[in-house]
Amino acid sequence: MTDYRRLRVALLGAGAVGSQVASLLRQHADELADRAGARLELVGIAVRDVDAKRDVDLPRELFTTDADSLIVGSDIVIELMGGIEPAREYLLHAINSGADIVTANKALLATHGPEIFDAADQVGAEVYYEAAAAGAIPIIRPLRDSLAGDRVQRIMGIVNGTTNYILDRMDTEGAEFADVLADAQRLGYAEADPTADVEGYDAAQKAAILASLAFHTTVPLDAVHREGITSIDKSMMDAARHAGYVIKLLAVCERLTEASGESISVRVYPALIDRAHPLASVHGANNAVFVQAEAAGNLMFYGAGAGGVQTASAVLGDVVSAARRHIAGGVGVGESTLANLPIVPVGRVTTRYQITLEVDDQPGVLATIAGILSEGRVSIATVEQTVVESADGDSGVARLVIGTHKALEQDLSETVDRLAASGVVERVVSVLRVEGN
Repeated sequence: MTDYRRLRVALLGAGAVGSQVASLLRQHADELADRAGARLELVGIAVRDVDAKRDVDLPRELFTTDADSLIVGSDIVIELMGGIEPAREYLLHAINSGADIVTANKALLATHGPEIFDAADQVGAEVYYEAAAAGAIPIIRPLRDSLAGDRVQRIMGIVNGTTNYILDRMDTEGAEFADVLADAQRLGYAEADPTADVEGYDAAQKAAILASLAFHTTVPLDAVHREGITSIDKSMMDAARHAGYVIKLLAVCERLTEASGESISVRVYPALIDRAHPLASVHGANNAVFVQAEAAGNLMFYGAGAGGVQTASAVLGDVVSAARRHIAGGVGVGESTLANLPIVPVGRVTTRYQITLEVDDQPGVLATIAGILSEGRVSIATVEQTVVESADGDSGVARLVIGTHKALEQDLSETVDRLAASGVVERVVSVLRVEGN
């Protein structure tokens, strides 16, 4: 057996991911030592309750409630406890104690990333966070390292497994949102309180992280436009399918070129995507990130976006990288945010739309609607009309599905308001962006 240098590893948190990381560190200790060039010694696991039931069997003597003492003297600190505090406090303590840190904490990085990265820069430590954006999918290193010499133009990501599971079943089975959400909760894909997932908060945090890396710009969480999927229903799914689309909750990070110079847009919302696009074939609770770069072209990263053992894979990759850096020596590589591109509001984004309206089934209605759209600088690409019958068999109401050419979001929003206020539109059923082409 090779006599490797030993590195002390502290683990904060022993939930679904943390317990798997601890188990794999112990189970594959020899292999990891060969790959890292150092023996990774798990010196302790900080938890709130040392007697709580764990997903895997671990020695009780590894557990402690004293995170601060565990951090001191550790070479690598893995934070998998989640939340903002005390995770932020512990990571800063670890950095100031001379440790490199590995974290999967998307909420913390999306809100306090600059503070964490700056603290690491001050002491020459490094922050590793591959598991924070897309679970097991390797996307952080490709953006930070592999594409560092390229110019990323656009990222479209399905980065929340819960919402993809829900939308996929609604699309493939014709199920209703509430029924699939209940199934997702029973299966453990969704929390008892699913707000963070279905309202897009989780995806927005990941979008902020991805955009910061891709565009070398600090992206505050409050600069990310966010919409959830709770308004998506069976009729919208049916209309999307009929038009050759599928609805996905997308994180879109885009470089824009305007007369005033370059800027970026970061947004999360349900959108239509052509069924021929690679992202349309992402099923179940899987995630995928589609990257468009100036030189490299189109790149697709696909895999499990969550799960204890799957996410543990990304965490352990970071641990090996941190160990190799310790052996090689030198200061950590800081985050590049010097581009400092302005972040524009969603109103300045240009894309295509599908507008669904219920209107009076009378002569001249379509001409009136076309006039309102034209006045709002929104050009019609396609129109499909169906008659909505009432319970007594009378018509009187028609449903219009209008596809547009590219339009400015602000123009589209104002035009939809005018349509809603017109005398011929009974109801604006839905407005969905069309992404991917």
